[in-house]
Amino acid sequence: MSGMQNISRRQLFSQVAGGVATAALAGLLNEDAFGAGETLGPSPHHTPQARSMIHLFMNGGPSQMDLFDPKPELQKRHGEDYFKEIAGEVEFPQAAGALMRSAFEFAQHGESGMWVSDAMPHLANQVDRIAMIRSMQTTNLTHEPALYKIHTGSEFIGRPSIGAWVSYGLGTENRNLPGYVVLDDPLGLPVNGIDNWQAGYLPPVHQGTRFRATGAPVLNLQRDFDEPDSVTRLERDLIAKLDRIHKRDRPGRPQLGARIASYELAARMQLAATDALDLSQETEETHKRYGLDQKVTESYGRRCLIARRLVERGVRFVQLFINSQIWDNHSGIGTALKDACERTDQPVAALLEDLDQRGLLDETLVVWGGEMGRLPIAQLTADKDPKKAGRDHNRNAICTWLAGGGVKGGVVHGATDELGFSAVQDIVRVEDWHATILNQLGLFHEELFLERNGLKDRLTGVTHPRIVKEILA
Repeated sequence: MSGMQNISRRQLFSQVAGGVATAALAGLLNEDAFGAGETLGPSPHHTPQARSMIHLFMNGGPSQMDLFDPKPELQKRHGEDYFKEIAGEVEFPQAAGALMRSAFEFAQHGESGMWVSDAMPHLANQVDRIAMIRSMQTTNLTHEPALYKIHTGSEFIGRPSIGAWVSYGLGTENRNLPGYVVLDDPLGLPVNGIDNWQAGYLPPVHQGTRFRATGAPVLNLQRDFDEPDSVTRLERDLIAKLDRIHKRDRPGRPQLGARIASYELAARMQLAATDALDLSQETEETHKRYGLDQKVTESYGRRCLIARRLVERGVRFVQLFINSQIWDNHSGIGTALKDACERTDQPVAALLEDLDQRGLLDETLVVWGGEMGRLPIAQLTADKDPKKAGRDHNRNAICTWLAGGGVKGGVVHGATDELGFSAVQDIVRVEDWHATILNQLGLFHEELFLERNGLKDRLTGVTHPRIVKEILA
């Protein structure tokens, strides 16, 4: 290590070619003294409120005025023309209709009296655990750039996702599992596919690792033959010793160390990943709570339960996706939005309750939301049948909520105008949302960067975001 004493550990890692080399060096510097429950990698900038995060991403843009932001004025003015006022914000103007009231009934719930529609009866029982933001805005009303914005802070492809930044900033708490795990839908990838969880210009080791919710969690991970675990461990110990001898005789070759580290992680995951995804260890009551006994909720409920098991085992960042765009309700919103809620509402509520009962919610930040909101006017189908109407995209008003991890429960932040078209009070930008999440995980957004070509690249870019302290405990 001579000649390197004056550079920081992070600079050393960033100068090593390839992300796997970074992982290898990290492992070599930490050696084998670290096990599950001990931090591997950089330390937080300040005392964190949460040690892990579960991101429940709702692809497509859930409708704020049909779920969490009731608008009596919209009910009154149903059928009134409003196109002139928002013409520049309509993606499909040829299908734009009049103001459209919600098809759902709202009521106040919990001690906080938070408003939730009858589309989400299970989450309605959890409102005292969540902080609702009604005033978030984004910068683009098209799915692809809006997704990039939410996940990477930029509308353009190629930047690191928020999960990759968290992995880069904090490392992992379990050397046998990845720091960033993605649970995508078996029915298909979301818009932008795997770009949603890429590492961008960060070392590739920080990109999301996809775990399958059914079958083998990671392909080609299982052993080809059965043998006692004790025998497997002895074999691995022998291989590790031979690898060290091989590497000792070939100094100055970080790629070799990287390859060794990647094989060792894969070997450790054979046991750890399989155990984490073994839901047979859970009680029948737990299965029912998450909806695993019902066809409509089984898939998403399975992933929510796996997410809990992963954060229990020290995974830093777990991200859940739903296939395609189930919240992109351009038509038939009365049934389409209800279907989306039926697939996710019970599992999400069960996750919050389960984390709380196990003492995990205080140290786990749970975040729910999509990439945009919806417009207060109807979007009509080709036959102009109002019964089939939906809502078009809206970048000016988004509802999102956070729970656990130092977040106040039962609070509502911000407000939209009387029709729900645009946030007008305590506006939260995507950069503010990112900065708040990082803050709860112990990271200062301005100090989390990678130097490239003389510039400090950050998740929050060159903006000056504000941490939304009003929702923090």
